[in-house]
Amino acid sequence: MTTVFPGPPRTEQELMERASELAGKTLQYLASRQNIELPVSLNRAKGHIGTLLEKYLGSTAGSLPEPDFREIGVELKTLPLNKQGRPKESTYVCVVPLLPAEQTTWEQSLVKRKLSRVLWLPIEADAEIPLPRRRIGSPILWSPGATQEKILRADWQELMDMVITGELENISARLGHYLQIRPKAQNARSLRQGISNTGDINATLPRGFYLRTRFTRTILQNH
Repeated sequence: MTTVFPGPPRTEQELMERASELAGKTLQYLASRQNIELPVSLNRAKGHIGTLLEKYLGSTAGSLPEPDFREIGVELKTLPLNKQGRPKESTYVCVVPLLPAEQTTWEQSLVKRKLSRVLWLPIEADAEIPLPRRRIGSPILWSPGATQEKILRADWQELMDMVITGELENISARLGHYLQIRPKAQNARSLRQGISNTGDINATLPRGFYLRTRFTRTILQNH
């Protein structure tokens, strides 16, 4: 029998209550409540678990450039954990704006809007645990502290300065203390337009902003 909440959460407390009900439950439980079959592996279904959680908890943003729970301004992020209970991989935040017309300030950026208030849901991701048996952890409702936001803003500014001055191809995953830019597409068929080092508009792979594991690890440690 399909089980989802009747509408989006109206308050942060309501969202936390919904998320807390999943603490200790398996991914099979989450999928069964929605009559959805889990994939054999997440290798070709990276966003599958996030989508299941969004639907179950009442997210309304879909593919819009807004926090997942638009009514209360909260973003949902899953946090896959390895056997040692540490973040297993970097966390995708949002796409990188590549064209001059898409540029904005930090205060108006989608990165800031997405990271101003985040519901983190840790999930077991040890490869030795079958996908259906992996458990969901206790939710963490988080906002960046002043020092964290200062570093995120500096990373964002440095990376976006390179984007708008045509240095996109010189950006590597090594740049940025907490925030990094990496190619988002899996193949060359998903091209976008970006600024070249000559100032021309050329086809390039889409990029995404990602949070480093060193950053998400501190969120876990502090909670």
